[in-house]
Amino acid sequence: MNIIGWIIVGLAAGWLAGLITGTKDSRGLLGNLILGLIGAFVGGLITNGMVGGNAGLISSIIVAAIVAAILVVIKNAVTGRA
Repeated sequence: MNIIGWIIVGLAAGWLAGLITGTKDSRGLLGNLILGLIGAFVGGLITNGMVGGNAGLISSIIVAAIVAAILVVIKNAVTGRA
């Protein structure tokens, strides 16, 4: 997947992470989108390592959303937000 694809996957993953964790305010949304981009990068490394570099779009979004949700929970725990 090219860089534009990873950005789109990351933004979708960040949005899904916000839905999963219940973060719905505008500050949380921007942070979730950024964490989604990080989640897409980490998730891409995980899925490409597991399937040999040929992960599909849906599996990439799912793994990126899970990683982003974990990062959002960690961010909320560190910043003290519920």
